[in-house]
Amino acid sequence: MADIAKLVEELSKLTVLEAAELATALEEAWGVSAAAAVAVAAPAGGGDAGAAAEEKDEFDVILTGDGGKKIQVIKEVRAITGLGLTEAKGLVEGAPKPLKEGVNKAEAEEIKGKIEAAGGTVELK
Repeated sequence: MADIAKLVEELSKLTVLEAAELATALEEAWGVSAAAAVAVAAPAGGGDAGAAAEEKDEFDVILTGDGGKKIQVIKEVRAITGLGLTEAKGLVEGAPKPLKEGVNKAEAEEIKGKIEAAGGTVELK
């Protein structure tokens, strides 16, 4: 335990930039993501709330904004939903609006990634 305490003490001296570089280096070296590790660790300490989050298998994908990239987001919304130009434009301009409802986690994450890559913002509920 003394070695761990020393390591924590040394790591506490890092600047934010150095800590970010360390996280990136560890992700590359170990082939893992720090975000994934946090997501895995969170339910362990969450008690009943963590168990409820694990059981959720349907998500609503809510478009919360276009991030100033309205045209790109409209194109992506059309590709995801199959809506026409006018309907997709109305959905994007009316954000926050549900983009898709009752989808599985993998599909919800995929949609979120596509919208964020286009410049928009998404919330999963």
